[in-house]
Amino acid sequence: MAKVSLNPFISKEKVSHVIVDGRISKETMNNFAEMGIHIVKTPCCRDLYPQIAGHPDILLHPVTKKDFVVAPNVFTYMERALGPLGYNVIPGEKVLSRNYPDNIAYNVARISNFALHHTKFTDPVLSNLLQEYEIPLIHIKQGYSKCAVCAITDQAVITADRGIAKAVEKLGVEVLLITPGYIVLPDMEYGFIGGSTGFVGNNKLAFYGSIYKHPDSRRITDFLAAYHIEPIFLGDEMLRDFGSIIPLN
Repeated sequence: MAKVSLNPFISKEKVSHVIVDGRISKETMNNFAEMGIHIVKTPCCRDLYPQIAGHPDILLHPVTKKDFVVAPNVFTYMERALGPLGYNVIPGEKVLSRNYPDNIAYNVARISNFALHHTKFTDPVLSNLLQEYEIPLIHIKQGYSKCAVCAITDQAVITADRGIAKAVEKLGVEVLLITPGYIVLPDMEYGFIGGSTGFVGNNKLAFYGSIYKHPDSRRITDFLAAYHIEPIFLGDEMLRDFGSIIPLN
């Protein structure tokens, strides 16, 4: 039997639902449906700038595979969406607003049994719950921590952020450091690898778009293969950052 990951963003089991930005294309929705996966759409939070207003990893954080801390801005909506599915939906304290760093309170990266974030700006409710579950919270400079990290196992991650790479290597985790950019986030310089990916079950990692449009595609596919992770492409276009796909079992 496969070892169960401590990271709620990783799934080695069948995924029944995924939390996604409610603005993904109909084609992408159909691709999820063809895999037998139901979609939980996030609302568009008008307190944030449009490019990230529906990103799941901005609006909420899965402390465990059953417990979600959600920004007050979208709490009522997400409680109605996740509560009937059996999830514990907890209101955060920090109300999100448009600009950095007031939009990063829930964007915490998870690697094995560790959490990484710019701890000055982590939501207090989330921080306390991580402590309660004995999940160490490690300070890093990158506030968009989850956006910047794609953990493929508890021992391996992909990132374009050198600061995160150094912090993760200290935890004994293997890092594939890729070239920044080549991921679309409309009207921004570029998006992030964590925000363009997410597990869809059975060691299958979905990408919003095609990895083959990225200059490091061969390195990425080789890295995935080394850990027996199958890439699933949700389109043929360049990778796009819609916020992390959050799997629900």
